[in-house]
Amino acid sequence: MSGRRRLPVGDDGMSTAEYALGTLAAAALAALLYAVVTGDSVLAGLTALVQRALSVAW
Repeated sequence: MSGRRRLPVGDDGMSTAEYALGTLAAAALAALLYAVVTGDSVLAGLTALVQRALSVAW
């Protein structure tokens, strides 16, 4: 007997409902990340970081 495990016969992949929930969750996460990154505090922090990096004295 080899050490391989057999896959269940009836498990062919995700169903349509699972795809819908996965897509909805991915879209919600993307919207949340977009809201965070485009927020004023993040934008101000990134602007300050770039300005500090460009004003480094040689």
